[in-house]
Amino acid sequence: MRVFTSPLLAGLTLAALGALQTPAQAQRVVPKLGTLCPLGYVDTLNGKCSTLGLMTYTVKPTNGQACPEGWMNVGGGYCRQK
Repeated sequence: MRVFTSPLLAGLTLAALGALQTPAQAQRVVPKLGTLCPLGYVDTLNGKCSTLGLMTYTVKPTNGQACPEGWMNVGGGYCRQK
């Protein structure tokens, strides 16, 4: 059986794998995951939460799990790096 892959498909696969291993980056705007925004963010009423450009936090979704060591739960379904 032969499997044909295009260079585009291979590139997209590598990009997706790289994105999974990329550390969290600081965000000023994050998607609103629940009814509340994370601590330090304001609901912009368009499905997003923003710091209004005042601060930049490194946050990541909790996905229903406890925050890893070095991170704290800030509500809204997010953990923030200490």
